[in-house]
Amino acid sequence: MPLLLRLYLAFAAVSAPLWRLVLWRRQRTGREDPVRGREKLGYGLPPRPEGLLLWFHAVSVGEAQALVTLLDRLTAKHPAVQVLLTTHTLASVRALDARGLPPRVIHAYAPADYPGAVGRVLAHWRPDALIVAEADMWPVMLTRAHRAAVPMLLLNTHVTARRYRRRSRMAATNGYLMNLFERILVQDEVSMARFRDLGAPAAKMSVMGVLKAASDPLPDRPDERAALEAQIGGRPVWLAASTKVVEEPLLMQAQAMALQDCPDLLFLIAPRQRTEADRTETAARTLFTQAQIARRSRGEPITVATRVYIADTIGEMGLWYRLAPVAYTGNSLRVPGTPLTGKNPFEAIALGAMVVHGPDVGNFADAYARLKAAGGALEVADAAAMARAVVAAQDPDFRKPYLDGAARVQAENMHPLAVSLAAIEALIARIGPR
Repeated sequence: MPLLLRLYLAFAAVSAPLWRLVLWRRQRTGREDPVRGREKLGYGLPPRPEGLLLWFHAVSVGEAQALVTLLDRLTAKHPAVQVLLTTHTLASVRALDARGLPPRVIHAYAPADYPGAVGRVLAHWRPDALIVAEADMWPVMLTRAHRAAVPMLLLNTHVTARRYRRRSRMAATNGYLMNLFERILVQDEVSMARFRDLGAPAAKMSVMGVLKAASDPLPDRPDERAALEAQIGGRPVWLAASTKVVEEPLLMQAQAMALQDCPDLLFLIAPRQRTEADRTETAARTLFTQAQIARRSRGEPITVATRVYIADTIGEMGLWYRLAPVAYTGNSLRVPGTPLTGKNPFEAIALGAMVVHGPDVGNFADAYARLKAAGGALEVADAAAMARAVVAAQDPDFRKPYLDGAARVQAENMHPLAVSLAAIEALIARIGPR
């Protein structure tokens, strides 16, 4: 075992008071669940269902949402299988509550990474396998599960250039932890090469593609959508989805410029972090009056004066994509000094929105490269180009070739779902009936 990992585990063994303090302070500031927070310490857990139980773990909203379609297919095909889905964040719970979980899927908070909490969780749930999504590898959780002879699968994982540089400083630890998994399914060839450099066992790795690309469309809210459509009244609309605070001033500039050519244009902006919506509104106020800005969380309607509508709620992204014919997939504009990493484009594509994006899409480089090759997305360099794009995209004839190209790419996206399901079914077959 690498020295760095030994040191981490030694500290974790005495870290319970620190975890309790940190979680208590986060709860007081509204960042932890006031009702279910004890689950992170291994207390107050829901009852364990009878039969074979697969433990799926994802860090937060995006990773958990990517699993929902897989879990729906899995439970439908295997009615005897029970599923535990754990995440870390309050936002993920709210998003999953809004979307709804498939049958026989139970959510609980993931344990804090110290032996007491992890031990209580393992003893309570007695999982027959652990499937970790993407790259949320907590050393105590993984080593204790391995010690308990729980078979483990890592799926839909990838490593960005930034994460690669960071993990290079602890390659021995990274390699040790990844070797605890029986099989590792990575999103692309670049990630597989980087993981190999970081000590991951090449014989256990294979490329699966991006699971988010195979997800079912985000859920609709028909009554809410009908009410909003009545307020919009046929006006031209564009959406910026999952935006980061640092790029939002550029998006407000784009809207201001677009209004010069399209005076009735409505801008829907859904910030990535709902808790930062005040900063979104501050960015809007630099260019728009208070009468031109409305916020979903305050129950403010869209009026004829509204030019910026801040969609600062959880679990309604499917609603916003259905309202806008063109969507900027956020976290991708070029911001000096702040490298951004992109957003999954397939949520928008699945709901018929034309995708516009910035040049910084590192976390989804393969997906955007495929879209570019098929003519399925439009890249813009700056706010001015964004303004021109969203105005042009109000024309269905302009959008059509992009939508057709995106549909061709989307049709190829079921492979990751099939590969993931096959790997889990192989685990189930080896475990046998319970």
